[in-house]
Amino acid sequence: MEQIVVNNRVNNGLTEELNSLGFAKSPAATRVVVAMSGGVDSSVTAALLSEQGFEVIGITLQLYDHGVAVQAKGACCAGADIHDARSVAASLGIPHYVLDYENRFHDQVIQDFADSYLRGETPIPCVRCNQTVKFTDLLKTARDLDADCLATGHYVQRIKSGNGVNLLCGADSAKDQSYFLFATTSEQLEFLRFPLGGLNKIETRNLAHRFGLSVAEKPDSQDICFVPNGRYGDVVRRLRPGAVDAGDILHIDGNFLGRHNGVIDFTIGQRRGLGIGGRANVNEADGPLYVVAINSAANQVIVGPQEALACFEVRLSEVNWINERPNSGKSVLARLRNTAPAMSAKILYDKENSCSVVVLLDKAQYGIATGQAAAIYDSSKPEILLGGGWISHAPLAANESKG
Repeated sequence: MEQIVVNNRVNNGLTEELNSLGFAKSPAATRVVVAMSGGVDSSVTAALLSEQGFEVIGITLQLYDHGVAVQAKGACCAGADIHDARSVAASLGIPHYVLDYENRFHDQVIQDFADSYLRGETPIPCVRCNQTVKFTDLLKTARDLDADCLATGHYVQRIKSGNGVNLLCGADSAKDQSYFLFATTSEQLEFLRFPLGGLNKIETRNLAHRFGLSVAEKPDSQDICFVPNGRYGDVVRRLRPGAVDAGDILHIDGNFLGRHNGVIDFTIGQRRGLGIGGRANVNEADGPLYVVAINSAANQVIVGPQEALACFEVRLSEVNWINERPNSGKSVLARLRNTAPAMSAKILYDKENSCSVVVLLDKAQYGIATGQAAAIYDSSKPEILLGGGWISHAPLAANESKG
């Protein structure tokens, strides 16, 4: 279960013991809404809280077209997953509701995903979903149900201390999901709980077996839920018919190398599947070619050597600080991709825009794309997530040479 630093509180001179979720009342008097995606993590979350005697209500969100969802395998919030969540809830004897959030998800997540790709960016819809549908709309629904909190199966830790609520990395570094929660606000954290934060995946699956859950061996979802086959371009073409045009593939030195069917099929740092075959008029000593820039306005994909991807700073928009805003010039750790380690950096504020931050990296990073996110951690306590923002500009050697 998640850690709580303060294990009791004083009320009218009497010490009241807090339950495992941090409330000064019995578990039976504590109502918890659990976001149940149909996977093993959220199912174990519901089972753990139910076993401890909390009043648990399971809620599953239908996020996209049911006809398509039924056919999707290995993706959260799909038709089969709704069935799995319902089955788990029935086995636990807890009430379960499926809420149709399709329109909200389409407007707040899918449309943004398509527009981002058309701008030549590389979006992260899972973060946008947490930021909007799950931790805004679903959280409001949980409050409307008079719940004391909303619990999810994220592998992060929530620790309450004298200066508020901190969000920490999950105890299992291989499953840590803090990167995806950089946009969580302090107000939301007051209401959220993450019971699996101190566990690793093996322990979670062992619990699933102990509880006899039908999803105990269900594989983790690997794809974006509404792109279960990983073909992002197909989704964008369906959402924006006629908006995707063919264009040129150019070497950074200006040489024409080939044609492409749309910039949406490429991401910064991509090496394979460039579709340019031989490399006439290109210096082979440069080594493999990578996508170093995408000019969506001109429908151009620019390729070049890996050193052209060197990036020493990123500019962030929609910046969120979970607690106090760090001072300008503060040394921090910045994670620019979920799978990358956090790197030493400094943050500087834009005097004209308080929501814009420049992250100065101590060492160059490669393949950083706009549309991605930067999660910022405390350099002295690297397990603490300070906040983060969306990467709106990542100057590369290639971009600078192209003006």
